[in-house]
Amino acid sequence: MSAITGSTLTQQLQWRYATKKFDATKRIDPITWAALENSLVLSPSSYGLQPWKFLVITDPKLKAKLRPVSWNQAQVEDCSHHVVFLVKKDLGLPEIEHFVDRIAEVRQVSRESLEGYRGFMVGDLAQGPRAQVINEWAARQVYIALGTFMTAAALLGVDTCPMEGLDPAKYDQILGLEGTGWATLCACPTGYRAADDKYAELPKVRFKPEELIEHR
Repeated sequence: MSAITGSTLTQQLQWRYATKKFDATKRIDPITWAALENSLVLSPSSYGLQPWKFLVITDPKLKAKLRPVSWNQAQVEDCSHHVVFLVKKDLGLPEIEHFVDRIAEVRQVSRESLEGYRGFMVGDLAQGPRAQVINEWAARQVYIALGTFMTAAALLGVDTCPMEGLDPAKYDQILGLEGTGWATLCACPTGYRAADDKYAELPKVRFKPEELIEHR
């Protein structure tokens, strides 16, 4: 399988930035968007449990409702696709059983052959100390998906703006999530930068590699 070059990866990561102004006239084409949705589906997570769901908002009326509860950030309305990242609340035994069923289905193995793995997950996430902080654990998994999505978008020349500047409870209310077991964690407007977004040309400010990376 061919892979992109290291220089291409670095170039696209240098190109990406948290887009402050989207071109409201530009929309992501269906083929590109399908690839980005696949990047969400293929995102890694601890145990492979995938404690997430992704709401893709393109309805202008719904985006308009979400803007005021997103610190009035224009990106919510002007982007092509507004992705809301949801986290599974109080993950436990039902979610583990559902995942084990899916493993058996996809890999065509017996459920009995997965009992050891199932028991390990149950002992850690449902019955162990991590069960006391399971919502925080699940949220960390969702952020892995956000990072995967943003990197995939950069490689495809699509702009993103990761966003925690929103009111999760108001999002849940507007999106009808109350009582579903899902909760808004963050969002990511996605589309194409406006030609006059001054932030696009600002140099990235990062600490020097030798401050961040240590070889042993």
